[in-house]
Amino acid sequence: MAIKVRDYEVRLTRNKEERKQVRQLRYEVFVEEEGASATEEQKQLREEYDSFDRFAEYMAVFHNGRVVGTYRIIDRNAAEKMGGFYTESEFNISKIKKSSGNIAEMSRACVKKEYRENALVMRMLWAGLGEYIVRRKILLLFGVASWVGKKPADSAQAISYLYYNHLSPLSLRATVIPENFAEGVNPKLSRMNILPEAFVCAEDARRQMTPLIKGYLRLGASFGKGVFVDAPFNSYDVFVMVQTKKIDAAYQKHFLGKENALEDFEIKDGAMKTLGKLMLFPVTAPFKVVRGLVEFLLSEDAADAEYIDEDKEDEDR
Repeated sequence: MAIKVRDYEVRLTRNKEERKQVRQLRYEVFVEEEGASATEEQKQLREEYDSFDRFAEYMAVFHNGRVVGTYRIIDRNAAEKMGGFYTESEFNISKIKKSSGNIAEMSRACVKKEYRENALVMRMLWAGLGEYIVRRKILLLFGVASWVGKKPADSAQAISYLYYNHLSPLSLRATVIPENFAEGVNPKLSRMNILPEAFVCAEDARRQMTPLIKGYLRLGASFGKGVFVDAPFNSYDVFVMVQTKKIDAAYQKHFLGKENALEDFEIKDGAMKTLGKLMLFPVTAPFKVVRGLVEFLLSEDAADAEYIDEDKEDEDR
């Protein structure tokens, strides 16, 4: 399904040209802006890619036909074709892989520089992911969230705060693999409890968090143990996991102030009540669920939202 809001649209990419635009945006953000390394071929093409792109899908926001925001998505089937997930090069996720049902990895999230002040692009990416969750019946979303640089101590407050307050349950906890650090990178930098708990200030921690990490926390995300210093990509990463069954309460708490917001707010057309059904994965009327989710995420922009069922379009052709 594609979701349109005025001259913006979010959906999975459909062809080689759109996927090329995704790789070009990633090059612009990760290589040119943030200093990630690139091969000579990538420099000539001005595209960022790796071996995990072969079977991946791309959620993308288009503005006037051009990609301005994107996520790479690799589900269990795609990972099996590639011999694993991208995050397995940094974290041990064996516990997550043992989970029954479908799981999906999110990576390479980025938004074109001139669109970052426009919250609509990021909210549309989340709406697109929500639609993907419903359609594919995803039980766990996971990936890495990053800071630019090679010194985790620069984000000591934020990383320590996540360690003391938001570690994933042991049954699903991913753990860093410092043995995979690039040559010359001290494996001791993988420590997540950089500061003693008494020295951690929640306010300072949030100031050090990226907008994406703050967004994950609002979704009710939890984090793996350890920090991976990705020197070639000029970043240091933490593992993030979202159990989709917990998204509902987290959304309500963030947008409406408390988890039981429905008791006090009159929501038109049952949008929030419909959202509450999201993680039940109904086999009937999935469109109604998606519509409720989009109204919830896009708030005032939801009135301009249009929904295009691509499967039906294909049938009509």
